[in-house]
Amino acid sequence: MIKKRNFDRPVSFWLDEELFWEKNRIESCLTIILRTRGCYWAERAGCVMCGYNVESDRRITQQNVLKQLDFVRKEIGKMEKIGKLEKPRIIKVFTSGSFFDPSELSKETRSKFYDFVEEVGAEKLIVESRPEFVKNAEEVSEREFLLEVGIGVESTNDFVRNRIIEKGFTFESFKEASKFLKDRGFSVKAYLLLKPPFLSEGEAINDAVDSSRTLIEGKYVDIISLNLMNVQSRTYVEKLWQRRFYRPPWLWSAVEVLKKVKGLDGLIISDPVAAGKKRGPHNCGKCDKEVAEAIKRFSLTREPKVLEEVECECKDWWRDYILAEKVARVPVGF
Repeated sequence: MIKKRNFDRPVSFWLDEELFWEKNRIESCLTIILRTRGCYWAERAGCVMCGYNVESDRRITQQNVLKQLDFVRKEIGKMEKIGKLEKPRIIKVFTSGSFFDPSELSKETRSKFYDFVEEVGAEKLIVESRPEFVKNAEEVSEREFLLEVGIGVESTNDFVRNRIIEKGFTFESFKEASKFLKDRGFSVKAYLLLKPPFLSEGEAINDAVDSSRTLIEGKYVDIISLNLMNVQSRTYVEKLWQRRFYRPPWLWSAVEVLKKVKGLDGLIISDPVAAGKKRGPHNCGKCDKEVAEAIKRFSLTREPKVLEEVECECKDWWRDYILAEKVARVPVGF
């Protein structure tokens, strides 16, 4: 039986902590995952790892989206009344595709979200967009809050991004989008993908570090978010995983990237989704929770010692795995 979706309710929303890096402090954050008509690129081709369009529906209207916002407004109002809400200083609003894509959110709808940010008294709004839509961010210029725009560049290597991930835009277009945003005083976040398919564990680590170096040295971004691959339903990556041609990254690989990029004096964070699960980034199973928590703590505190304090015997297995994959082009020890 197919579960009927309520178009007037968001996919999810929650309160958590986020590094307010501009002010070097940890603040409360409200994250809202909207249910929209979906990413336009997914309709044309789609990225090999993305399954977010599963929650989308082309029948969803702007009125539905505004009702989702009203639902969140009412729910946090209830939480305030019983004293269970710490006033969020940061608000994240994510869609299935691009916040600034007018086919997902109209200019009028986006304006209602800006009003909501000011109504709540938040100091910062974080959204995501593909490069081709960032020019619409100019409408935020007159608002009082800070704006951070995340772009899924995934890799600075055009072959990896477009021939493997099938992202559909060049690194040059990302640089143009970055310049547009920075020239207007907005912050730019780059999402990097750790371990796209067809890259070995070692190649994936090197690609993430090299991409970080390019982004930092070119001053194209203010912050990097390292996204660890997790196997989402109805994706090409899922087909590879089901046939044992793909293994999600080791958590040790994320630790390695974070350590190396920290040495480049760049701001990098990571929040491993589905850590410790078969479909998510994992180690041996015994240390998964501890290592994932260390990665999250590092992302909040930026203290390298947090990563040094976690150890497990499987770290040697991980090193052997990287060596073995230099010979075997399929995941070993699946």
